[in-house]
Amino acid sequence: MKVVLEHLTKRFPNRNKKIHTEVVAVSDFNVEIPDGQLVGLLGPSGCGKSTALNLICGLETPTEGKIYFDADDVTELPPEKRGVGMVFQNYALYPHLTVRKNIMFPLQNFKGEDKLTKEQMNERVMEAAKLVQIEELMDRKPSEMSGGQQQRVAIARALVKMPRLLLLDEPLSNLDARLRLQTREEIRRIQKETHITTVFVTHDQEEAMSISDFIIVMKDGVLHQMGKPQDVYDRPANLFVAKFLGTPPINVFAGEVKKGDVYIGADCIYRGTKLEDREVWVGIRPEGFILKKDGALTCDLKAVEVMGRDTSIVCENEALTGQPTVRAIIPAETPLETKGGKVRFDIKPAKLYLFDKQTEEVLEGIR
Repeated sequence: MKVVLEHLTKRFPNRNKKIHTEVVAVSDFNVEIPDGQLVGLLGPSGCGKSTALNLICGLETPTEGKIYFDADDVTELPPEKRGVGMVFQNYALYPHLTVRKNIMFPLQNFKGEDKLTKEQMNERVMEAAKLVQIEELMDRKPSEMSGGQQQRVAIARALVKMPRLLLLDEPLSNLDARLRLQTREEIRRIQKETHITTVFVTHDQEEAMSISDFIIVMKDGVLHQMGKPQDVYDRPANLFVAKFLGTPPINVFAGEVKKGDVYIGADCIYRGTKLEDREVWVGIRPEGFILKKDGALTCDLKAVEVMGRDTSIVCENEALTGQPTVRAIIPAETPLETKGGKVRFDIKPAKLYLFDKQTEEVLEGIR
């Protein structure tokens, strides 16, 4: 099922009664979510991700705009009639019910033509349990299970209704690192098997990029960019998107363009842009540095961190902004000369970005 959001806006009253302006949680949001895709809705805490999800499932009513499921306008449709499965951040399992009864609960609310017999409900419950691989836990209660197992129960409960749309609100935030990795792989597997259109809300860009067919990046309720994860990473629309995606984060320097060449301080790091003379923000991905004795960019070496397959060179440069040190990631087999306290790099053009100093929009002209 395709989901279309047209000029979706949600405003809340300000809790501070002395301030009469409203709080805008989602602002003029225009998105089309393709049928059968897993979409990552990504952004920092408080950016409006969960509000957008609540608008889609009907828990919130938009101040302005429309929501369409395929060709159907569902803007005013109550949540129970939208055919949506929702998985909450805290799982929201009933502690006094077994796994079987937790999963079965939504089916017991079916009425009229949709009402199921006990045998049909049991069959549906077992199908959902097998899909998330918890069929051996059916008689346990939530307190007797790990966080990852509880997460699977919550997903099974959402899937047992055979929803047209599955919504996941930060479903992995309560899990440890290893379990997060395993569970996100399971979510991807389940989505591929069911082909249910899925929206996955997270503030963790690594999660979103690893399992999503495409991602939507938000900030302050506004859509900043959407596209395939690698495309958004390689071609960020602005400085916010560039800084939000990537671990370690992109290195941002105060720079300038002079006679078509890009400078960081006195170092010319790139020649031959199509830009007029101007001050710019220069973004360089950590993997965009090439260690070289006569490299274009000079930095003061602070530390070398060996990480197995890669080496992280930690250094300083006076033009760096927003973070204390420059981080350059180079292959572990690269010879490293640490004498003299200086390191020099050439820069890969594909990992170099220029941003307007005022608007912070990306500037074309490097590639």
